Amino acid sequence: MSNSIGDLKNSGLQGNNWPWQFRVLKGLDNIYTSIVQYFTPQSRTANILNDVGPGAVPPSYGFSIANIGGAAGTVGGQTLPAGATVNFDAGAMNNFFGGIAYDATGTTFLITWIS
Repeated sequence: MSNSIGDLKNSGLQGNNWPWQFRVLKGLDNIYTSIVQYFTPQSRTANILNDVGPGAVPPSYGFSIANIGGAAGTVGGQTLPAGATVNFDAGAMNNFFGGIAYDATGTTFLITWIS
């Protein structure tokens, strides 16, 4: 008779592999729990803001800044001309941006983000 992996050979439990099987089942349960948590839908909140001064987009899963004013502003240190829009998407399910600075002094930014 061939023995299973993990068989214990002691006086009372000849051929018993229950401890090994239990550890494997616990490991599979942990994997299952991790997968379910990763793919469970998460509620997100849409936000919108009109701003005419300096600020920062809070941490978000994605955001958009449209310069709806008549002058240029800056986003992340780069010029955003009047009429231009930039969009950022964190890409994967739980990726996010830590925030980005902007300056709408002299113009108006329409900012939307997902938190």
